[in-house]
Amino acid sequence: MDAPKKSTDKETTDFWQDHSLTFLEMAFRNDRRERLEKADGYAKKTGDCGDTVELFLMVENDTIGRLAYEMDGCLHTNACCNAVASLVEGKPVESAWEITPETIKDLLETLPEDHFHCAELVVGTLYLALSDARENQRSPWKKIYR
Repeated sequence: MDAPKKSTDKETTDFWQDHSLTFLEMAFRNDRRERLEKADGYAKKTGDCGDTVELFLMVENDTIGRLAYEMDGCLHTNACCNAVASLVEGKPVESAWEITPETIKDLLETLPEDHFHCAELVVGTLYLALSDARENQRSPWKKIYR
């Protein structure tokens, strides 16, 4: 009996086996995808890849109560949006400034290197939303005219 032949073609991958359970949960989760009316912090950013992310923050007593998002992008960007939300909800606003793209990559465990820019896009958008929330706290009247 002949031994099975080893494939010399490009290595095949199995999406479901090649990703962590955390990545898969975050990539396919959609319950945070919505626009929040009168958000305390808002930002919209488009990355070099063409993906666009909008983040909406609700803040109460210097704590992020909720983060919602809208996006036009890939599964990896969706995973990064949910990862950021899971890291900031229920936490002080100031601690959200400590989140980096590497934090997102570590949480997701299997974010492909060629999609690290998705984490950079989402974290950059988070910083803009945090800045907007800070500005709205200083000048609450501006929020009315959004």
